[in-house]
Amino acid sequence: MSRRVRIASVNVNGIRAAVRNGMIEWLDGADVDIMALQEVRATAEQLHAALPGWQIVNDEAIAKGRAGVAVVSRMPAVAVRPVLGPEALEGVDRTHWAGRWIETDFEIDGELLTVVSAYVHSGEADTPKQDAKWAFLDAMEERMPRLAAERPLAVVMGDLNVGHRELDIRNWKGNVKRAGFLPRERAYFDRILGESGTQVTGVDGSVGTGLGWIDVGRRFHGEVDGPYSWWSSRGKAFDNDTGWRIDYHLVTPQLAERVTDYRVARAASWDTRWSDHAPVVADYTIGS
Repeated sequence: MSRRVRIASVNVNGIRAAVRNGMIEWLDGADVDIMALQEVRATAEQLHAALPGWQIVNDEAIAKGRAGVAVVSRMPAVAVRPVLGPEALEGVDRTHWAGRWIETDFEIDGELLTVVSAYVHSGEADTPKQDAKWAFLDAMEERMPRLAAERPLAVVMGDLNVGHRELDIRNWKGNVKRAGFLPRERAYFDRILGESGTQVTGVDGSVGTGLGWIDVGRRFHGEVDGPYSWWSSRGKAFDNDTGWRIDYHLVTPQLAERVTDYRVARAASWDTRWSDHAPVVADYTIGS
């Protein structure tokens, strides 16, 4: 028998700080079953202490206090894969991608659901930081078609640090030469979200093959600005809703048909936020 499974994703900007600032109170009312976390900045022991009662799997960054991804859930995972794969990441220094990708399988009422928590580098144009981001995006583009072939019900969630379209950034004109909205970055999303198997011309003029994944937020909300999921701390970006939509649920076509609701859980005011990112939450119908 199928049932609703509520899945959330959020960059917590440090799990211990998020908990101190009200994350548990939000969780108490959110009725979430599975949650992908990014920028955890904590060990497994610290995660368990911060979120008692949850099943937790995580991948830590090599550098302490940096990055880190996790999937926390009300039910245990049946399999965990903490890397994109040796083929996709051959030659890439692990210090650049540890703590940034974890795949988790759940058996739910006779169906297998795969949840990925991903944290793409923020990057910085024309620097080694951007080189690490290119390598990670290459690895994602290599892994995602394999994942879709292996796991028909899969969602890649997280802070992907790219605004795909002009609708995804309020001040897009001022950011076309900055990491997060570079044409080459956006072209990855053109291909990932392009029709499966077709030739896709990216916004940067590059040509590649569409992978057929679905952006749940854009499909659910349509052709509107945002809704944004991250706001700078500068000025009154949050109060004026001058934000970026960089937190995603990207799903396989089969899982896209199971979405019944989607929302950005934006805080009521700046001082009630517990992270600089808002959770993105979707309801899926799972079960045979």
